[in-house]
Amino acid sequence: MALDSKIPEGPIADKWTNYKNNINLVNPANKRNIDVIVVGTGLAGGSAAATLAELGYNVKAFCFQDSPRRAHSIAAQGGINAAKNYQGDGDSTYRLFYDTVKGGDYRSREANVYRLAEVSANIIDQCVAQGVPFAREYGGYLDNRSFGGVLVSRTFYAAGQTGQQLLLGAYSAMNRQIGRGKIKMYNRHEMLDVVIIDGKARGIITRNLITGEIDRHSAHAVVLGTGGYGNVFFLSTNAMGSNVTAAWKAHKRGAYFANPCYTQIHPTCIPVSGDHQSKLTLMSESLRNDGRIWVPKRKEDVEAVRSGKLKPVDIPAENRDYYLERRYPAFGNLVPRDVASRAAKERCDAGFGVNATGEAVFLDFASAIERYGKEQATVRHLDANDTALVTKLGKEVVKNKYGNLFQMYEKIVDQNPYETPMMIYPAVHYTMGGLWVDYNLMTTVPGLYCIGEANFSDHGANRLGASALMQGLADGYFVLPYTIGDYLANDIRTGEISTDSKEFEQVEKDVRDRIDHLINNNGKHTVDHFHKKLGKIMWNKVGMARNVQGLTEALQEIKELREEFWKDVRVPGTNDEFNDELAKAGRVADYLELGELFAKDALHREESCGGHFREDAVEESGEQKGEAKRDDENFAYVAAWEYKGDPSAAVLHKEDLEFKDIELKQRSYK
Repeated sequence: MALDSKIPEGPIADKWTNYKNNINLVNPANKRNIDVIVVGTGLAGGSAAATLAELGYNVKAFCFQDSPRRAHSIAAQGGINAAKNYQGDGDSTYRLFYDTVKGGDYRSREANVYRLAEVSANIIDQCVAQGVPFAREYGGYLDNRSFGGVLVSRTFYAAGQTGQQLLLGAYSAMNRQIGRGKIKMYNRHEMLDVVIIDGKARGIITRNLITGEIDRHSAHAVVLGTGGYGNVFFLSTNAMGSNVTAAWKAHKRGAYFANPCYTQIHPTCIPVSGDHQSKLTLMSESLRNDGRIWVPKRKEDVEAVRSGKLKPVDIPAENRDYYLERRYPAFGNLVPRDVASRAAKERCDAGFGVNATGEAVFLDFASAIERYGKEQATVRHLDANDTALVTKLGKEVVKNKYGNLFQMYEKIVDQNPYETPMMIYPAVHYTMGGLWVDYNLMTTVPGLYCIGEANFSDHGANRLGASALMQGLADGYFVLPYTIGDYLANDIRTGEISTDSKEFEQVEKDVRDRIDHLINNNGKHTVDHFHKKLGKIMWNKVGMARNVQGLTEALQEIKELREEFWKDVRVPGTNDEFNDELAKAGRVADYLELGELFAKDALHREESCGGHFREDAVEESGEQKGEAKRDDENFAYVAAWEYKGDPSAAVLHKEDLEFKDIELKQRSYK
């Protein structure tokens, strides 16, 4: 199957405008006769459901949480990008486009990214109109801060809880449509498969997580806004419930998966403390605006800090290695996430990690507290040489900017970050890969759309900070409502889709058979036993550092673990009740298949890119050989699965479609 990205002709700055001027439309009277299913109610799914319902479509929205307000978008902390140039520092649509493509190691689809930059300003206006309480300057104007990989301030924020506030805005818009009867909301329902009729997506099969009931739902189009798959690593910054199941089931039904191995390793996470952990906690990248990252220069100081004989605050500045400022002076601590993560791992691998496991670096706010304190003392005509006063005033400023993040860190680590530096280390965060989509956000299955983090299109090999919220809301509020109408214009005479067809019957049977197998397996090991094993294989051999030997071993180990899972997993309880272990088992089964595709993709990519360092593709100097110039529109490893009844016997085929060897060149952030 040839991939057609359907990118409009003409200059990149005119593509979206020309596209909108020439698409087919559905008039309001006909929209009342068209049904759309939206799976996932985070920023992408929630904004899409609200907007499609506002336009007049009949929307069925599904989430596995008890409320759309609990979607994982709520966890986003630092902010959302938009090219408004409020700071007058040279920002523009082109600059946002350029930074996003460059930050993605030139592997993003450029037409999609330019469209994203174009509509970014509209997102802020939309959210302000909804009442989102963005931070404001003294004069009342919206405030901005900077994020990694850029030289301007374009990130709008609401303290350290931007995702929460934006999601409440989308949720309010959804609630209005629920009240009008235009959205039928299905909480605590999980999509377990997609139904294809005559080559088009026409519905989904769901399980009621409270009662265990299996239901059929039909529509003229299906939209997936189900987030990323970072939990394939077991330990990640994702919520425990975040999963790949909806996207993976679509993939198994024919929707191609693109760039599965591009995972963002976030540099500012609270380090792992032990095997008891089930997830990791993110510290917002916004902290790098004011926090300085360092490790001791001397190994003896490292050992003293680890043993508790030396406090980090007692190490003088001349004995500290502010390694990001040293290596990348133009960007300093605000280098892109992939650069910061690789640099932290390099320092820790070299023996300079500062915690007991040797996997942590410091994020220090002492300089910021002093700088802000002196500024405030000067403004208030107080003594700027009074150390105690300066410290007090500086802490107040930092608390106003990052207080909830500092409080969260202290509750988890039991250390006061105002008094001693935070400890951070890279961790799995966002996934740039996902279902392949064209310019319309449609997958390779007609009528099946994928938006937000669940698709592959906008971030290449590495997402710049504050761009996930931007993409989710851009897709839901301003892109999908146009593109889906162009497709649905051909369905105005179709009428209601029946759920009594043989296709619905067969897919429901597949779902029930899979659940029955899991419930009746009576193995020896828990679901988490297999998930943790998978996570260790993924992190150790398919994570930041990769090589041919490790990836080859990982492929075999994941295959064996998958076979063992289907033979030996134990799921207690029944399928007709609230059974969290059953829900988890289905999700881990999908991760075991995704993990194999993930490793296979990584094996075929011989270059270092994003947060991934290909150890057998480096020169003696230890530097990267280079990076891809651009994505050539569809730089994607795509594959399909052959699945004939026995889940443990699934095999990959149709490998390497549209995978292109492209010229490499060196990137520099110096």
